[in-house]
Amino acid sequence: MKEKNIDCPCGGGKYAQCCGRYHNGSEVAPSAAALLRSRYSAYVMDLGDYLQATWHRSTRPPEPISTEAGLKWLGLEVRQHESAGDSATVEFVARYKIGGRAERLHEISRFLHEREPGAGGAVALVLRRRQFSK
Repeated sequence: MKEKNIDCPCGGGKYAQCCGRYHNGSEVAPSAAALLRSRYSAYVMDLGDYLQATWHRSTRPPEPISTEAGLKWLGLEVRQHESAGDSATVEFVARYKIGGRAERLHEISRFLHEREPGAGGAVALVLRRRQFSK
């Protein structure tokens, strides 16, 4: 399967021009909304290393991140995106199916711009905190 020709799981176009460029490290997501979309796509594609790398070190889970068996992601809706200085918030709803039952994850995520040690001082957005909504 050619990456260029597959649709991006986040719904933003072709994978190679959308989240693929962030996943392969050729570019850094330029906004919190783009990072959120790339993280959703990483969950769909089971890219645990990317999820770990884009999670703030103070809240990053120590165990590897992997997709739960039987879980199928169905779609992403970004509802709101706000930036203020070095931080941003994104509200979204991700739909998924597990055990034959459709579910939705409604979340407000906070992202920070952070200088990565050992990365030549490059600034990257990282997930800092998650707040779940009903």
